[in-house]
Amino acid sequence: MPEFPFERLRRWPDVEATNLFAVDASDRLILDEAAHGLATAGPGEVVVLEDHYGAVTLAAAAQLSRRLGALPDVRVYQDALSGEHALDHNAADLAGTVPGLAGLTGAYRHVPLGAELFTGARLVLLQLPRSLAALDELAGTIARFAAGDVTVVAGGRIKHMTVAMNEVLRRHFGELNVTQARQKSRVLRATQPTVSDTAASSWPRVVEHSDLGLTVCAHGAAFAGTTIDIGTRYLLEFLDRMKPDAATAIDLGCGSGVLAAALAQRRPRLQLLATDQSAAAVASAAATMSANGVADRVRVLRDDALSAQSDASAELILLNPPFHIGSSVHAGIALKLFEDAARVLRPGGELWTVWNTHLGYRPALTRIVGPTHQVGRNTKFTVTVSTRR
Repeated sequence: MPEFPFERLRRWPDVEATNLFAVDASDRLILDEAAHGLATAGPGEVVVLEDHYGAVTLAAAAQLSRRLGALPDVRVYQDALSGEHALDHNAADLAGTVPGLAGLTGAYRHVPLGAELFTGARLVLLQLPRSLAALDELAGTIARFAAGDVTVVAGGRIKHMTVAMNEVLRRHFGELNVTQARQKSRVLRATQPTVSDTAASSWPRVVEHSDLGLTVCAHGAAFAGTTIDIGTRYLLEFLDRMKPDAATAIDLGCGSGVLAAALAQRRPRLQLLATDQSAAAVASAAATMSANGVADRVRVLRDDALSAQSDASAELILLNPPFHIGSSVHAGIALKLFEDAARVLRPGGELWTVWNTHLGYRPALTRIVGPTHQVGRNTKFTVTVSTRR
């Protein structure tokens, strides 16, 4: 494909570091393997899924715009809100500084997962998600709504790919071809979609956890799915001790909404906000609140950390932070969440956090939020409460 200034792309507003990159070899391989489709696709026929920071979307849109002489209307779905923001930021930067890319910001649009995203699509470019459940939901939705002659070009780094991904795609497509590897990346090419009403109706999945009195709903990309991860289970043991006089609370990085739903059940006078940057998590949490009869007291919001919340506006925040960014173990995402929690907490407000003990977050919590005390510790996790100065 024509040369594209990949080196200009950034991860911002996601965490940036010397060992974290906005573009990798799988982005380039997807585009190269899709070259024929990009050379023949018409306006509105190309969809990009799970683009990390915009490399696939923007390079494809630039090529289509040059060939068509018009805006190509590339439809894009990214589960992570930070990915959407990075794509928009990179598009604006390139449009303002690189000759020939002035129309890039209008060449694509963000569309939720569903019929609008895929209707009429003949070429789908997909960065493979790590979760098989996420891939299953994406593939089933493509098969259900895209054109009958759609081609899916799905790529990733070989170290993150499994044979099980092939089986997931074969569940929804009659033909699957595996390309040769290049620069430790590979592409799976799927065609001949097969539609299953059962697969289409299986999301979100629903599981009742009778031991906790909770029903958990989850879309494919929601962390832990319908299970309750052991860190969250441990933090649930401390709900009654969390700032008893609080009238409002936030479940930060809510996932499927387990903490918010449990706290709402336990404290019926509490008003809660459940927030996550994942579209799948937000849809899952909303379904979880309805399933547990607390939707009237828990507002669910898609947000990058707590960017939509005012300074000093929260009394209580609960957090089970991730310890990785994509495939990289990195403390940056946790520190970002700690900083936003500190900004949003009122003086005297509490941040309750559960974390893998080996990560040693207590000094960072003390420095960023305020005095931090250990309130629980088991063989794997530590629970702390940090009080805003």
